[in-house]
Amino acid sequence: MNSFQNEYTEKGFTLLEVLVALFILAAALGASLRAIGSLTQNNGDLRVAIMSTWSAENQLTQIRLSNIWPSLGKTIYNCPQGDFNFVCQQVVFQTPNPLFRRVEISVFLNSESNNKILKLTQLVPNGI
Repeated sequence: MNSFQNEYTEKGFTLLEVLVALFILAAALGASLRAIGSLTQNNGDLRVAIMSTWSAENQLTQIRLSNIWPSLGKTIYNCPQGDFNFVCQQVVFQTPNPLFRRVEISVFLNSESNNKILKLTQLVPNGI
């Protein structure tokens, strides 16, 4: 009977071994979930950055193609892109060269937000 007990006890895992294996598995799954969450957050942030860049570039392209000499000062307007309702702020500055003006477009996520997502700058020549 002693040989039967030795054979039987050698074929399984102890409770401690099973608990250690479960702990290792739980740690690996937790790290995987954290990585997936981080990737999801980064994907959302990248989408906001791309869409806000398009909004600012659209306005700068419109100014460039229309050959309009922008007036000095600040203008705030809605600049939606996709499913985002961005708010853009356009500021036009005089430059040392009177034939150019500097146009800055800042994009915000919404009208209540003070956090700037993006700011693009362009020099606009006088089309006259």
